[in-house]
Amino acid sequence: MDATLLETMRTALRGPVIGPGDPGYGQARTVYNAMIDKKPAAVVECRDTADVMAAVDFVREHGLDVAVRGGGHSGPGLCLADDAVTIDLSPMRGVRVDPAIQTAQADGGATLGDLDHATHAFGLATPAGIMSTTGIGGLTLGGGHGYLTRKYGLTVDNLVSADVVLADGSFVAANPSENPDLFWALRGGGGNFGVVTSFDLELHPVDTVGAGATVWPLELFPDVLRWYRDFLPQAPDDLYGFFASLCVPPAPPFPEEIHGQKMCGVVWSSTSAPEALEETLAVVHEPGPPAFHFTAPMPYPALQAMFDGLIPAGLQWYWRGDFFDRITDDAVDVHAEFAEKLPTGLSTMHLYPVDGVAGRVGPDDTAWAYRDAVWSGVIGGIDPDPANAGAIRDWAVGYWEALHPHSMGGAYVNFLGAGERQDRVRATYRGHYDRLAEVKRTYDPHNLFHANQNIEPAAAH
Repeated sequence: MDATLLETMRTALRGPVIGPGDPGYGQARTVYNAMIDKKPAAVVECRDTADVMAAVDFVREHGLDVAVRGGGHSGPGLCLADDAVTIDLSPMRGVRVDPAIQTAQADGGATLGDLDHATHAFGLATPAGIMSTTGIGGLTLGGGHGYLTRKYGLTVDNLVSADVVLADGSFVAANPSENPDLFWALRGGGGNFGVVTSFDLELHPVDTVGAGATVWPLELFPDVLRWYRDFLPQAPDDLYGFFASLCVPPAPPFPEEIHGQKMCGVVWSSTSAPEALEETLAVVHEPGPPAFHFTAPMPYPALQAMFDGLIPAGLQWYWRGDFFDRITDDAVDVHAEFAEKLPTGLSTMHLYPVDGVAGRVGPDDTAWAYRDAVWSGVIGGIDPDPANAGAIRDWAVGYWEALHPHSMGGAYVNFLGAGERQDRVRATYRGHYDRLAEVKRTYDPHNLFHANQNIEPAAAH
C-alpha cells in the first residue's frame, strides 16, 4: 500500500490507520505469540462498527488482503498477514450487562477479563476460556470452552445473537430469527463469515466458585491419568477439572521444594458450594499421594485470571490439538513419554473436558462438530527465548504425531497450529464442512475473509 492509498484510508476512518512508517507500527503488529513476526500493510484500530464497515469497504474496493484481530491470542497468528490490512477490534472493548434477562453484550475486541469484570458485579458469568487475556471474539467463533463448560455448555451454546459486518460492507444481525444460517455457522465456524462487532451472551448465576489444584510426581503419571479418565466423566456437571503435564511454577501456592519439577496435575473448579470441593476431592489420593493439593473459595474472575501472570504476552509458543472421546492405555503411554520430555519450564499439555452439558447439545445444532468428544486436547510448546522456538515446535509436533492416531481425527479449530493442511480443517468440521461452505458462498462468495482456518466458498451450482 503506497502512501497515497494509506492517507486515503485514514480519511475514511475515525480510528487511527497505522502504516509501516508510523511510530506505533511495531506495537500495532505485536500479538500475544512472539513467534509471529508478520508485517501488515496497515493496522486499522477501529473505534466502532462504522469504522469496521468502512475498513471492509476500503479493502474490498481496492483489492487488498485483510485479516481480523480481536484479542490477538491466535496461536498461529491468523490475526495478521504480511502485506494485508489488519482490522483491529481491540479498541472496541465495551460490555453491557442486562441483569434482568441475564445477558451481556460484549464488543468484538473485549477480552474475557472485560466480560468477567462486568458480569461478576451482578453475580453472573458465561462459559469462556481459562485466561482473562483471551479475546472473546476468536474464542467464541471457534466454539469456546472453559471452566463452566460441563455445567453450562460451550460459549457458542450461550450465544444469543451477533452483530456482523459482511464482506460487502453491510451490517446484519445473526440469531435464530435473523440470518439463522449465518448464526449456525458463526457458532464454531471461526472468522470465515464476517467481522463480528458484538456478541450477545446468555449469563448464569456464578459468583464465588470452588477452585483447586492437585499435582502428582511424574512417576505416578500413568496411574493418575487412568484414574482421571474414569473419574471426571462420571462426576456431576458442577465439577470441572483439566488435566495437565507441567513443570511446577516457581510461585505460590506451590511449595518451594517442588518448584520446577516435572509433574502431572489437575486444575479444579466447582459451581456447587465452594466449601464442598475439598470433600469432593478426597479421592485425589486414590492414584497415589499428591505432591501438593489445595482447594479454596475464589471469585470466578480470579480463577479466570489465575494463569495470566504465568503466561504473559510476548512468549514464544507453538501448539497442536485434537479431540478425544476416550483416553486409551496406549495414549496414556504417549502422554507419559512426552511429559518426561517437556522441553521448557512453561511447555505443557492440557486435556479440557467438553462433556457434561456441552456433550448433550444436538450434533447438528451448531457448527461445532464434536459433541461426542469428552476432551479437547492441546499440546503447547512455550518459552520466552526465541532460540528455543525450534525445540518447542519440534516437541509439540512430535508429541502430536505420536498421539494423533489415538484421537477422533479433528481438533478444536482454535487449537489448530500454524501451517496445518486443509484436510485438518475439514476433519475439524466433519460432515458440517459442506454446509459451512454453502453459508460461506452466501455471505463471503469471494473469500475476502480467508486469513483464518479457511472454509472455501462452495462452488456455484
